[in-house]
Amino acid sequence: MGTWGSGNFDSDTAADHLSDLTGRLISEITEAMAGDPVELEPDEYWGVAVPCDLELLHLIATRWFVGAEVPDAKVIERWKKTFMAVWEGSIDGLGPVAGYKEERREVLTRTFDQLADVARRNAETIEG
Repeated sequence: MGTWGSGNFDSDTAADHLSDLTGRLISEITEAMAGDPVELEPDEYWGVAVPCDLELLHLIATRWFVGAEVPDAKVIERWKKTFMAVWEGSIDGLGPVAGYKEERREVLTRTFDQLADVARRNAETIEG
């Protein structure tokens, strides 16, 4: 296995580990998106965990470590459409306080969009 620096992520083994880790996050999101939409509602586990997983992927991906995987931007856009449709269809039934719905919508939108932006940059780097 190769090592190219002294950092924690500067080796083939670290890259393999990071690929496994980000792959698990992507698999979790993929499974949640393909499952029962009720599980994506804002008061359900995947309604909370999916945005967390997206944020973690973004944080890892923006460090540009070798091995960090992100899905294709088109996949992320489909996830956003699915997730936000469920969110929009169920948030009012939870009786959010004034202003919460608008603020949370902005955060969720940004969460999907920032990861899609990284995915597009990755694709451009690979293609270019």
